[in-house]
Amino acid sequence: MAEHHGEYKVPGGKLVVADLVTDDGVITKASINGDFFLEPDEALDDINEALVGLSSEAPNVAITAAVHDAVDSSAVMFGFDPAAVAVAVRRALGHATTWADHDWEVIPPTALPITEQVALDEVLTREVGEGRRKPTLRFWEWDEPSVVIGTFQSYRNEVDPDGVARYGITVVRRVSGGGAMFMEAGNCITYSLYLPTSLVDGLSFADSYPFLDAWVMEALASVGVKAFYKPLNDIATEEGKIGGAAQKRFGNGAMLHHVTMSYDIDAAKMTEVLRIGREKISDKGIASAKKRVDPLKRQTGLDRKDLLEAMIGTFEQRYGARRAELSTESREAARRLAASKFGTEAWLHRVP
Repeated sequence: MAEHHGEYKVPGGKLVVADLVTDDGVITKASINGDFFLEPDEALDDINEALVGLSSEAPNVAITAAVHDAVDSSAVMFGFDPAAVAVAVRRALGHATTWADHDWEVIPPTALPITEQVALDEVLTREVGEGRRKPTLRFWEWDEPSVVIGTFQSYRNEVDPDGVARYGITVVRRVSGGGAMFMEAGNCITYSLYLPTSLVDGLSFADSYPFLDAWVMEALASVGVKAFYKPLNDIATEEGKIGGAAQKRFGNGAMLHHVTMSYDIDAAKMTEVLRIGREKISDKGIASAKKRVDPLKRQTGLDRKDLLEAMIGTFEQRYGARRAELSTESREAARRLAASKFGTEAWLHRVP
């Protein structure tokens, strides 16, 4: 017989706590508690009884379904739901993890060719999944003007070849989905999180985005920017969109969470390079576009390096992270992968 304790704070909701007893791989006693609201009171007994008898290896979907079926349709669950109960239960049983369960590292910006930047996303995610790297936050830095397109985007629909040639743009394709990024030196803030999927165990894709970026919302608030998520993957303020996120979940138990936020983009150049950027602002003019795409510099008045330091410092304080350097082995692996995959025409044009 073993006792288990797990907690889950619902994004924008309440705390759900699971105290469990298991015996021979089965839940024999359950107590769900927290600061949520539930009517009628008796519904809590129904939830606890629904958990008893479940396997300690039960997946999220099975736990969620058991709780859902046990609670009468007239009951009101405020600040939590059956899926939140499942997350707390899975955490108690050791299948889902919290930020505090991991030893985090931060790799500050290191200037690298853009093909190696996208290659590193695959290399470092695989290292986390294989247990050769601690969960890591890495900030990008680059010198060459670049466009990074999403893994499912059409090259010809996103990129204007004349603009690319005119400005010497390097175009690469990343492993995650989402939209194209126009990236000149110093015009964006881009970071990647490499983490075990256990950290988002039980969370929907929609919930995982704000969950993984709560720290950056705190960092932006510290410099006077009140940012929030707009489903599914846009980061915005009351003045408009400031960035976007993308994810890629690997089969080895690790995932990539990638974010780019606008800092000081040359909107006129962007519309000559990206077809979609031209379409979005075709009826607004460049002045409006400029306001749209450089909110971090405009809203904060801070240098980019100061914003980066605010973000790194917030992540360190919130999660006890330590700064680290990119290892020689990882850098060499990224070079090889850039040469064999991310720097090839076959990968770049895999969606024509």
